[in-house]
Amino acid sequence: MTRVSVLFSGGKDSSLAAILLEPFFEVELVTCSFSLLPVGDVAGEAAKRLGFAHRVVRLDMSVLERAYELIIQDGFPRSAINHIHLAAIERLAKEKDNRFIADGVRRDDRVPVPEMSQIRSIEDRYGVSYMSPLKGCGRGVVDELVQRYLVIAEGQSDSVIKADYETEFRELIRRRAGAQRISELFPAHMQSHVIERKKVSGKEVAMICTHD
Repeated sequence: MTRVSVLFSGGKDSSLAAILLEPFFEVELVTCSFSLLPVGDVAGEAAKRLGFAHRVVRLDMSVLERAYELIIQDGFPRSAINHIHLAAIERLAKEKDNRFIADGVRRDDRVPVPEMSQIRSIEDRYGVSYMSPLKGCGRGVVDELVQRYLVIAEGQSDSVIKADYETEFRELIRRRAGAQRISELFPAHMQSHVIERKKVSGKEVAMICTHD
């Protein structure tokens, strides 16, 4: 079976993306890290509970440095997080044995949302295919899928254990500008962390997603 590398934060969206792809691909979960915090360990535990192979790849610190410049310049994180996400996709695309790359971006996400021209550029340059299995799913479908197929912890972004880009990004800002600056730059929002997976088939999940 052909492998797909799914960018994985340990949250509900990337977990659901992996489950939706499971009937069609050999799924591996990939967490990108800057080695500021042990996010790979956090994501690895979640991946184990989901039953998928997992690995950690390191992104160059220059990516995070550029993201820091963007968030200070803009005063909000959208461009900065998009920059990191695109760098993560390209990092996987450069691997010689990668043909398919996926993420948990969904229809109503505001960030990260890579531009189509950027994705096509990566696909053309590296001969890969990128997909977002939740792109056609609205909030109602995602909530239904979570209720049926995952057990999660959910709360404000500063209170939930997670392994996304924002975790290490916040840590860099804390080190350079203090904890108060984090609350000034990042709006309050909910995030999730997977505790366990309920025992159902990925095929059943895929059927539900087509009904949004």
